[in-house]
Amino acid sequence: MEVTTDTPGAIDAVRRAARAGAPVGAGTIGSATEAHAFGEAGAAFLVSPGVTPEVVRVAVDLGIPAVPGALSPTEIATALRAGATAVKLFPANLGGPGYLRVLRGPFSDVRFVPTGGIELADVRSWLDAGATCVGLGSALVGATPPATPGDLRALTERARRVVRLAERR
Repeated sequence: MEVTTDTPGAIDAVRRAARAGAPVGAGTIGSATEAHAFGEAGAAFLVSPGVTPEVVRVAVDLGIPAVPGALSPTEIATALRAGATAVKLFPANLGGPGYLRVLRGPFSDVRFVPTGGIELADVRSWLDAGATCVGLGSALVGATPPATPGDLRALTERARRVVRLAERR
């Protein structure tokens, strides 16, 4: 799970999760200052919307996986040179699973994490195209955070559905 920096109380949420032993990462990291703060709070990984080498450097220095966002081959190569652990293919819906298949040729060893505009029903096709994992936002969580027990049950069912889709071969 990733807590985005624009979530109210994000750094405290990451800190509490880390203390509880939950591998929660921090996302939408835009600066070295944010990377350092969330890394020190115990983030298990740092995700950025684009390739920001200083964010990747902070993550590497702290021993935390860095997952910068990239779309083009040049951006992917830049992320790798900076020390990225994986590459967030963003926004993934622009090229779809077919684009990822093409990228796997020259970037066969890269761990791709497609994110952005992915629907639940598309998870399997992304994994079949070579994704390491798939980032889901509102398609999984909904337009607003769960606020009632019914909302949480619906989120739980959507999560179970994604797991079933991901497991199916």
